[in-house]
Amino acid sequence: MRLIRSTALLLGVGALLSTAACSSSSGDGKGDGAPAELAAADLQNRWWDWTEADPQGANPIDDRDGRLCGKNQATDVWFLAGTHGGPAKRSCRVPTDVPIAFPLVNQIASKSGCDAFLATAKGTATLDGKALEPERLTGTPVKGRGPGSLSCGLWIRTGPLSPGTHTLHFEGSAGSFSTAVDYRLEAAAR
Repeated sequence: MRLIRSTALLLGVGALLSTAACSSSSGDGKGDGAPAELAAADLQNRWWDWTEADPQGANPIDDRDGRLCGKNQATDVWFLAGTHGGPAKRSCRVPTDVPIAFPLVNQIASKSGCDAFLATAKGTATLDGKALEPERLTGTPVKGRGPGSLSCGLWIRTGPLSPGTHTLHFEGSAGSFSTAVDYRLEAAAR
């Protein structure tokens, strides 16, 4: 699978990998048709910025039904969120022209904290009943958090979805923490 090989290269060299954009997306969740892939550090920093753009209670992690899904989204990637613990069911309208990215489980910690977190981290995701392969993103520096602050987690990246209704289920855990989200995604042109 092109996405997994690209991800391995991306993590190994820590550089931004540009993949050729296809003229149309298959929407199969395998990264086909995805534009340039974000470097791990950029992906994680941008996701944290997205989740923290609004205060607790009004941010995407606290969203119980999906009404906050489209808030503060970028134009080149569509982020989704887990929860602060426990399950959620959300409905969300997503554009058909951008890839989707989300952590199954993640955190900000020191190097030793990230190592301990990733040692117990596990998770799964399915898109329209098909399993998606998570990638393990090791500690990358987080902007504005002070020296030694790293982001780490298990992540899913998928290409743009084909128009229509899609179901996404994901869950993740590390230590005693667990989260699970069911998304009903309505993919349509912007």
